[in-house]
Amino acid sequence: MVVPVLPSYLDLFGVGGTILGFLVADFAFAQFIFSPIAGNLSDLYGRKFFVILGLIVFGFSQIFFGIAKAIWMLFFARFLSGAGAAFIMPPVMAYVADITTVEERGKGMGFLGAAISLGFMIGPGIGGFLAKVNLHFPFYFGGIVALIAAIVSFIVLPNIKQQQKERLITKGKDNIFQQLLRSLHTPYFVMLLVVFVFSFGIANFQSTLSMYLTYKFGYTPMDIAIVMIIGGFLGVILQVYIVDQLFKRFGEMKVILVNLIIAALSMVGMVYIKGFFIIITITSIFQIATTFIRPAVNTLISKLAGAEQGFAAGMNNAYMSLGNMVGPALAGIMLEWKLSSPFILGAFILFACYILAHLWTMKKAPQLLKANEEY
Repeated sequence: MVVPVLPSYLDLFGVGGTILGFLVADFAFAQFIFSPIAGNLSDLYGRKFFVILGLIVFGFSQIFFGIAKAIWMLFFARFLSGAGAAFIMPPVMAYVADITTVEERGKGMGFLGAAISLGFMIGPGIGGFLAKVNLHFPFYFGGIVALIAAIVSFIVLPNIKQQQKERLITKGKDNIFQQLLRSLHTPYFVMLLVVFVFSFGIANFQSTLSMYLTYKFGYTPMDIAIVMIIGGFLGVILQVYIVDQLFKRFGEMKVILVNLIIAALSMVGMVYIKGFFIIITITSIFQIATTFIRPAVNTLISKLAGAEQGFAAGMNNAYMSLGNMVGPALAGIMLEWKLSSPFILGAFILFACYILAHLWTMKKAPQLLKANEEY
């Protein structure tokens, strides 16, 4: 809801692309700090409490962002939003792993990805419409929706607790740096690197798209919302009906590799295109490619994680947050230097991610996945 509104909202404070980039990085920094903690704690004490806690923190932080009167208040609100998101996503991803078999894991992650894409599809349209009331209203509405989701989760969501609590309790006391060191020795570490590089690359696109379209083409919040909705809608449909079949026919790694190339090429295309419908087409291609990559990576990490689903989901979110933190901050600075530069950098990063994933696939991926299936 807030993405198409942010460029116009930040105009009220007299700031532009650099601050937007650092606000996105601020959100990601909080996710990086709290995601491993949330994942580990959900392994120990169950997923439900932390999902509800995250929704409450996220809801109030959105409202606070809408009533902010100074730049420091915006950064504080975004940090709280990132902390709230950190306590939502790793437990939710681990929850999906808890209630699915290895064979069903791809389908479960696909549905989770479709739910996220559906939010990205509906949200911008609602945000663009609510911005016509005033620029603060989308933030109020987003906060209220999160608080309603917390209430619904409290009422209807079963609590699933990790059965190997005794084995995990000492690991749950590790701090963020110890957990990062632990991740170096996991069988899915290279996939975590892919998450970081991939997130870095697409963050250049997602965090600067609204500002790019505003500066270069004079798009309104409603125009930006339409651009984002089309790709989101297609992504939802494809994730629900096609992702699981693609995983079963080609395997998660092939899906990742092909769509990394497609995403990189679409970022290059953004530099040279113009015209509303062509922009919609290219952004839709990019969004579809990324909606295929996310559940594929999540599924692979979950399959290789064994009993430590919460830890794996937490580290997955932490590495994603690192990419989301560095990418937007750099992209915001580059945007004000040259409008097209974030897309060129993002394409280069995605190509590098392709090379990394391809090398890992040739060397270790088949043996690791086979061992995990036997386990």
